[in-house]
Amino acid sequence: MSTYKRIKQQSKIVLQSRFLQNLSTLERYEFLQLCHRRTYKSGEYIFYRNDPGTGMYFIEDGSVELTVMTSQEGDQETQDQSNAFLLSSPDSFGALSIGYNLKRKTSALCKTDCTLLGFFKPDFEVLMDRHPQIAVKFSQMLTNIALRQLETALTTIEENHDPRIAAQIEFDAYYDDEKLD
Repeated sequence: MSTYKRIKQQSKIVLQSRFLQNLSTLERYEFLQLCHRRTYKSGEYIFYRNDPGTGMYFIEDGSVELTVMTSQEGDQETQDQSNAFLLSSPDSFGALSIGYNLKRKTSALCKTDCTLLGFFKPDFEVLMDRHPQIAVKFSQMLTNIALRQLETALTTIEENHDPRIAAQIEFDAYYDDEKLD
């Protein structure tokens, strides 16, 4: 990829990324300076469901499908296509793995040859040291995403099952001392 095309693609991420929307343009560029370019071939997995979350990715070029693997047939995994999300530039995915010690909830499969910018937990540590104000904004965005997902999940449980089950899940998670570490 030519330098011009690479800069143009990175600018697209910097200016259009929904994830980085609460950062100024200068802060976005500072953030992206800590990202690592990775290339993947069509059909290659970036990560699998239940892998430890180690970082997030911004799609510079190509398309990535996030799927929930529903079962295994021998060595062949099958996917529930109704639970597939197709992403392309300037989309990002995997953000909660930075701020939280979570396993991956989906598998990420390259549907085309892809160029991704990875931002990993050690990069966040560098961001905190070099630009604490950007790290705080980044953390606020992670918290907002996590809270929005929690609210959506609990509302869905209430609507499809029983409000008491949703409340019990919330209560149990709050008081689970083992997960506070």
